[in-house]
Amino acid sequence: MQITGKILALAAFAALPFAAVAQSYPAKPVKVVIPYPAGSTPDIVGRTLSGKLQESLGQPFIVENRTGAGGNIGAEAVAKSPADGHTLLIGINGPAAINKFLYKNLAYDSDRDLLPVSLLATSPQMLVVTSAVKASSFREFVEHARANPGRLSYGSVGSGSASHLTMELLKSDARLFIVHIPYRGFPPAVTDMLAGNIDTMFAIIPAVLPQVRAGKMKALAVTGLRRSALAPEVPSVGELGYPQLESLAWIGLLAPAGTPQDVVRKLNAEAVRSMRTPEVREFLGKQGFEVVASSAGEFAGWIRTEQSKWSRVIKASGATVD
Repeated sequence: MQITGKILALAAFAALPFAAVAQSYPAKPVKVVIPYPAGSTPDIVGRTLSGKLQESLGQPFIVENRTGAGGNIGAEAVAKSPADGHTLLIGINGPAAINKFLYKNLAYDSDRDLLPVSLLATSPQMLVVTSAVKASSFREFVEHARANPGRLSYGSVGSGSASHLTMELLKSDARLFIVHIPYRGFPPAVTDMLAGNIDTMFAIIPAVLPQVRAGKMKALAVTGLRRSALAPEVPSVGELGYPQLESLAWIGLLAPAGTPQDVVRKLNAEAVRSMRTPEVREFLGKQGFEVVASSAGEFAGWIRTEQSKWSRVIKASGATVD
């Protein structure tokens, strides 16, 4: 009994530093790295969350936009940062889960070097084409693209993004040849599409809905199993008979691997509370996003599911980034 008591006492003593870390966290300003430009959707979500965390945790949460290489530059910076919770990543599909299957020589491994904290929000996308494309429905677009291999081009917000891989999924499923033109965010892609430099793309709905409403683009489908409340007149891939094309853009919060679990739990609790406030739900809803605010374990499971799905698409399509 004495030995057991000593063991328990030692275990309790060993746990004290970790509890103290959680209680004192954050001990200094927290850097929130967003690997996409200011004004992009990850930036909007990241800045919204950072403002809320600053209010609740009492330290500045400073946003840093570190763009480039499909989000890899920012993700690598976080992966190589001290694992103390004072450097965080706002990650999306590509750098947080998918790019390891696209890039041959990544300087970080998202599974090994990044720790999921919470899946923050998800959004379906909208397939849009320019008014010059001779298609007024999803099926007409597929037929037009099939009849004109290599003559159409599509934009994305970067390799590994949902806008990239969703088109690769469609190309693989429908046996299409459409040329990929990656951009750094939706604003330059939309600008180029309006100028006639690209023909089509999958985009989060608010990024293109004003152009659809103005008659400058045609909306053919949304990538959910049901229609979007933002554009209820546009059919979903589910009702069109293509449920396999369901694809969600997503945004999550991650930390460097090795971050103490007590800190992760504290961050998760505050992120979930912040994201689920009525004002955040309403604001992000207008951006086309549905708040998820998951546990860390649920986010890890989500990433595994996404990797399983999209690694198959990447392999089947032959998509790669040199």
